Amino acid sequence: MDIQGILDHLPHRFPFLLIDRITELVPGEHIVALKNVSYNEPFFVGHFPKYPVMPGVLIVEAMAQAAGVLSFRTTGDKPKDGHLYLFAGIDNVRFKAQVTPGDQMLIEVKIERRVRNIWKYKGVARVGGNVVAEADMMCAQVPTNAAPAAGASA
Repeated sequence: MDIQGILDHLPHRFPFLLIDRITELVPGEHIVALKNVSYNEPFFVGHFPKYPVMPGVLIVEAMAQAAGVLSFRTTGDKPKDGHLYLFAGIDNVRFKAQVTPGDQMLIEVKIERRVRNIWKYKGVARVGGNVVAEADMMCAQVPTNAAPAAGASA
């Protein structure tokens, strides 16, 4: 799936869209996504100017975005159909190495289980075959009219 397909399956846009391509997708099972990390990313301006490192929270967010595409493809829905996937929990997050400009991050997310509108996933991010981060994630599928307003806390 190219960037146009990703844009069709995620509500995220620049500068917060964090995956560039889907290389493998088996609905109901797993997804493999790519993130090409460029020096031009807006977060590198302040993180850190003389030693650019991709923030760990954005690595986890990239995993969550891949999980969102997987979930939408599994259900056959899209954001335009009135659904979103929102974080409900993140556990067992581990950062093993830094991600820096020029890296190509390979993100694999597997569905662990689904109970009604709650999904559990296992995410792993790699650069050059080495694990850079991993996390257990939980998301809730919500109708867009139930999503909190901008600035509201959950």
